Amino acid sequence: MNIGIIGCGNISRAYFNGAKNTDLLTIKACADMRLEAAKERAEQYGVEALSVEELLADPEIELVVNLTIPRAHVEVGLQCLEAGKHTYSEKPFGVDIESGKRLVDKGRETGLRVGCAPDTFLGAGVQTSRKAVDEGAIGRPIAGTAFMCGHGHESWHPNPAFYYDLGGGPMLDMGPYYVTALVNILGPVKRVAAVTTKAFNERLATSDGAKGQVLPVHVTTHLAGTIEFVNGCIVTMIMSFDMWRHALPCIELYGTEGSIKVPDPNGFGGDVRVAKSRGEWESVELAFPNNARMIGVIDMVQAIKSGRPHRVSGDLAYHVLEVMTAFDRSSESGEHIVMQSTVARPAAMPTGLAEWAVEA
Repeated sequence: MNIGIIGCGNISRAYFNGAKNTDLLTIKACADMRLEAAKERAEQYGVEALSVEELLADPEIELVVNLTIPRAHVEVGLQCLEAGKHTYSEKPFGVDIESGKRLVDKGRETGLRVGCAPDTFLGAGVQTSRKAVDEGAIGRPIAGTAFMCGHGHESWHPNPAFYYDLGGGPMLDMGPYYVTALVNILGPVKRVAAVTTKAFNERLATSDGAKGQVLPVHVTTHLAGTIEFVNGCIVTMIMSFDMWRHALPCIELYGTEGSIKVPDPNGFGGDVRVAKSRGEWESVELAFPNNARMIGVIDMVQAIKSGRPHRVSGDLAYHVLEVMTAFDRSSESGEHIVMQSTVARPAAMPTGLAEWAVEA
């Protein structure tokens, strides 16, 4: 399948490099609102550089990978669908549930596929964790914790302003990895209760390339809450850009017969560890290849060819978006937020696959 890429920023390199590992797809062209950025990537990877309009008009391109900024994800996705092309976007699915629903509905209306990152949950770490939980390694999941805590990007990122603008913040930036991994393992969410805040109204950039810039903070930067899943499991979550140091785990799940440490969901591998009852932590052998970014697009292309559901679906991404945005809505209202959407768990990856391979 010929695919096109819209958005030629830093993350596009991972997609171009990932495409080299499969014969299921070919990147035919790339586009960016800054034509010079598209030309740079096109020259680097041997593809055509086009305007967005030219790429969408190319009849040979069947699927578009949308790597634009978060606030443009939905609008660009809608343009792709209107042009008769399947669409897969970087996370988050959108910046609010209203716009996200427009994209889901348009996909259903057109009969075209809608997909969205993250695809890290298809990697060895989360898939091995799911397999262990599904096979009863910890009994029935009762509770869990999920933490992503740091002090933001202004001290090291060359363009940190985005992380404090609409579509940024710790929840919409990093939450997709954590919530998607949890939904993959535990299933859909029932409701959320949370309190959110921000430590600073402005931040001062000290990183190379942005030093001295004053960064207005337009989003909450410390979000603490409880997620109740349909299966009854209750997970405590903190997403923060307001913490200097901590010793909290990425994800742990606690069941009737033991506990499991799920590795960093912003990665494809990691160390999965299980403690049975009163026993010590023991590492679990990874049962899947690690893979890397682009495996979700590969799965989507194969699913389109085979007619099966793709794992990185718009329905999954929309449910995750509703969960993430529920934290601020709960804090503002002082109430639980009951999810209006639901989603089936994506099919587990089969064991025995080679790296970069998916089943037909």
